[in-house]
Amino acid sequence: MRVWKFGDDIDTDAIIPGRFLTIYDEKELAEHVFEGTRDELRATVAEGDILVAGNNFGCGSSREHAPLALRGAGIRVVIAKSFARIFYRNAVNTGLLPLVCPEAEAIEDGSAIAVNTAEGYIEVDGRRLAIEPVPPFLQRIVDAGGLVEYAKGMDEVETCTGSQA
Repeated sequence: MRVWKFGDDIDTDAIIPGRFLTIYDEKELAEHVFEGTRDELRATVAEGDILVAGNNFGCGSSREHAPLALRGAGIRVVIAKSFARIFYRNAVNTGLLPLVCPEAEAIEDGSAIAVNTAEGYIEVDGRRLAIEPVPPFLQRIVDAGGLVEYAKGMDEVETCTGSQA
């Protein structure tokens, strides 16, 4: 996994420009991720690459298109020193894992990285950096592919439980 490093205050309009908000397919949105901001990302990002940023990642409008565009590009994890509250929630709701790392600025662009949410750290170039714990219920939502898929799974559990009673 490769790191794509960004600074502070990366807003949702930088992630996916507003003119593409009529698109709802994450693969189509990915064709425009960071358009005009970091064009080389779209051409070379690979499945499993990770975004790393400073403070207030995802500030700006409350569009769900931003985490969807990132997922469509193959990014499954965003690590930042802090997140805008609405982006954090939209990320979880769409199945993108936001991780808070107080030392995110120490991670260099292009670094190799491994994430261990169970033990609460990321490993970058042989160095372990602590991440804030991911509450189990949020991890289950992300693992399910987002809130809608998680809720569908809950309906199936309830249906199965109810039919056995």
